[in-house]
Amino acid sequence: MVATTPLRHGSISVTDYRCSIGPGDEPFVELHGGFSISYVRKGSFGCRARGESHELVAGSILVGHPGDEFMCTHDHVYGDECLSFQFAPALVETLGEGPEIWRTGSVPPLSELMVIGALAQAAAEGGIDLGLDEVGLLFAARFVEVVSGRKPRPLAARAGDRRRAVEAALWLDAHSHEPIDLERAAREVGLSAFHFLRLFARVLGVTPHQYLLRSRLCHAARLLAGDARSITDVAFDVGFGDLSNFVRTFHRAAGVSPRGFRQAAKGDRKIFQDRLDAPSRSLRG
Repeated sequence: MVATTPLRHGSISVTDYRCSIGPGDEPFVELHGGFSISYVRKGSFGCRARGESHELVAGSILVGHPGDEFMCTHDHVYGDECLSFQFAPALVETLGEGPEIWRTGSVPPLSELMVIGALAQAAAEGGIDLGLDEVGLLFAARFVEVVSGRKPRPLAARAGDRRRAVEAALWLDAHSHEPIDLERAAREVGLSAFHFLRLFARVLGVTPHQYLLRSRLCHAARLLAGDARSITDVAFDVGFGDLSNFVRTFHRAAGVSPRGFRQAAKGDRKIFQDRLDAPSRSLRG
């Protein structure tokens, strides 16, 4: 079993599991350390828990309740890959429905959850501008809705709530160069992470992570246009912890690399002219 941890915060942790066990390997009893949902993205395995047997394939979800024993088997195929989200009890409380729903054992491949699982995988790989903690919350909330059958209640944003969202945005912009996660931002306005995520997105139309990322890109563009510091320094100064992630994200947003953007800001009109000419060339073609 190979396990990596792309995210570890106070109330949400994410672990990527890659298991190579097969039919010839002896299964063993394990213990759920907390509330969790594990999205099976590849392979298959069986799970015995609370006197029941479950077969999980790609798209299934293994559900964990703290203290419950379970045993995974691989009677049919070799290996599986899972993206597992672990949630603190206080966070689970904010989602409602009580802890018993987390004793479901497993959930079969359901389109309502598979699409969120695929979104979570994209976030883990850095392919989208949603935060992995944000997607984890969305995944947990959607799991509770689907399994309980409870319809989500629309969020009514009152004047005070709108003020909180705006104040949070101003704070994020002022501190965007610092390491910030969803929980830290939520604490600044005195809300739970889940309620803060819903409120911010409802009022401002983007998630806190999306706003934070775009604020960093805006600050980076200003520095690239009028500052002589290196691209690496710009990346770290505005809050990116990884140069390759900065280059990839900036290129996706601007359509050109940070180096190309800097050249355009210095007067190289060909950088953006090529992009402006591209639609007309395709039309003529």
